[in-house]
Amino acid sequence: MRFVVEGPPVGALWRRALLRAVLVPLPVLAPLVALAPSRDHRFNLYWHGGLFRDDPLRIVPHTVGSLPGYLRLGNFRLFGRMLEKALDTVAYAVSEVLGLPVNVGFRLVSFLSAILLCVTAVLLAESVVARGRLFRRAPSTMAAVVPFAVAAGFVAAGGSSPIVLFGGLYLASAALVLAVTAALCRIDPERPLRWWRMPLLLLGGAALAAFNEIAYLALPLATVAVLARSRLVLGLRPVRLLTAAPARAVGLAWVGFLPIFLAVRVVIHRYCAAGNCYQGSDVRFGPETLEALPVRAIAWFPPLMWPAAAPRGSWLGGLVLIVAVVVIGALARPAIRDLPRMSQVGRRPALALAVTAGTLVVLGAAMGSLNADVQQLVTTGRWGYGWRDSAVTTTAGALLLVALVHLVRRQGALIAAVVLFAAAATVTAAANKGQRDLAMTSPAARLADRVAVEMADFDPTSAGAARRCALRAEFVQLHADTPFSVRRFDESLEIASRQRADVAFCPGVTG
Repeated sequence: MRFVVEGPPVGALWRRALLRAVLVPLPVLAPLVALAPSRDHRFNLYWHGGLFRDDPLRIVPHTVGSLPGYLRLGNFRLFGRMLEKALDTVAYAVSEVLGLPVNVGFRLVSFLSAILLCVTAVLLAESVVARGRLFRRAPSTMAAVVPFAVAAGFVAAGGSSPIVLFGGLYLASAALVLAVTAALCRIDPERPLRWWRMPLLLLGGAALAAFNEIAYLALPLATVAVLARSRLVLGLRPVRLLTAAPARAVGLAWVGFLPIFLAVRVVIHRYCAAGNCYQGSDVRFGPETLEALPVRAIAWFPPLMWPAAAPRGSWLGGLVLIVAVVVIGALARPAIRDLPRMSQVGRRPALALAVTAGTLVVLGAAMGSLNADVQQLVTTGRWGYGWRDSAVTTTAGALLLVALVHLVRRQGALIAAVVLFAAAATVTAAANKGQRDLAMTSPAARLADRVAVEMADFDPTSAGAARRCALRAEFVQLHADTPFSVRRFDESLEIASRQRADVAFCPGVTG
């Protein structure tokens, strides 16, 4: 009778909210499941998989040994590169075990990172707006809206978008930023900071400084989130706000972060001053930065990204759109039904989340606007195209929109928000199908697909060797003007072939 009269218990509401966060991204990303890998991932999947498939622990010394060379190129991503190699190895192993092309395994791993990001976005929103224990109360109405808003931003907006390129790494890095912020927000200001947590906070800050550029945003975001929550949600006075356990925890993390961050940036600056840095990691501050900043601050908006994903052709129709409408609609209906039973969000907590999300939008946009590649996107008018900053700005923008909707404080506005974001997610699914179709018109993508199929069904006989040599000949002809790509092709496929069957990829050429 309690379930009938009062509705489902708190645990059931939480399970449904988190299950939606897991399921909603899947129909949005499903059209990309067979998208061929591009750029470095054409080689890294086979290279890392072949190297570490049988000895994953080798990732650690291999990464540490490569640090001097990467520092000279302008980046320091110790733990980030370990994560990248681990994800590539998982994708390679999944493909080998299931007999699937490696590009499918790669996309499945990327989908898992997208799901993780969606779940952490829900937990961050709840961590900011909830006053007491997180799972002792019903989830707020934000938990019903956030999954659809976040999934709508999973647009494959061009070849540099994190949904297309290095998706597992950058989406997981964005999830790390949100998870660190959520964890620091949940520290109880009424309790003292225990001594055993202090060295962990110092080490955690140092680890963020040794992860990658996206992880650099975690502590600035956590600082703003903790202060906004302490003042707007918990109502702490300014003096108490700065001396309570959450603020002290953030301060300790900064103490661990800054020495490593500053030392690394000084070393990188000296290398990059000679002009030898990899352009994707170089920092360029000037008038182009100021021009790019406002553009990147709105580039996360899905209607701007849809044309970037599918610049030509009709993507507002077809079977993918119909299936997405049915699946996402089936997920939106129970979300709307749960709204009256969820915790209501006041204006001050909604404002705290808006400040937090807006800060992350600005931080991500600032990071992107310092890069020459992003500056070129802006100057050529490609506003909605994605880059690695999109991993955080799309999620932050979704949280910002959800927070602004909650400032209205009307049930009808929340229902309309669920419907609107669900509709946007279906359009994103169709745009992703358009991006996949467009990408597969490239001869390089079609060749990468055929290589993946050949490696999945590896044939160690002379007939298989002949087919692989023919594929290599096509690659050499296609990339005759880029010897570096040919060398990487030979090295990575040779390592994978030796791991698979202890034979050369192309006998007499790569062996």
